[in-house]
Amino acid sequence: MTKAHKATNQEQFLLRRKVAVEGLGENQWEDIIHDLNHHPCVDFAERKPNGTLHVTYDGTHWTADELLELVKAYGGRLKSGWWARRKLAWYRFTDDNVRANAKHEPFCCSKIPPMKK
Repeated sequence: MTKAHKATNQEQFLLRRKVAVEGLGENQWEDIIHDLNHHPCVDFAERKPNGTLHVTYDGTHWTADELLELVKAYGGRLKSGWWARRKLAWYRFTDDNVRANAKHEPFCCSKIPPMKK
């Protein structure tokens, strides 16, 4: 079954992130999931049994760094390790790429180029 997206989010710029989080209790998990699901830029958030946070958000308005700031505000932290750092670097790169693509004005390559004066 396909989940309907929030009307405020642009589907082509939705990014799905899987972040391994440690240091959160059950109440903190419930609060952070509730806050994420009610955030205007977040399309969907859920917790997986192994302590992984799955979040889908609009990449034109929100970033992985803002997600991590929210997790830190609740007392959690990203699991340490080479793979977690590598994924975070990739998430930052793709966030920047999505934001740049959203701002890009397309042009038609079959048009005659403007004349120089």
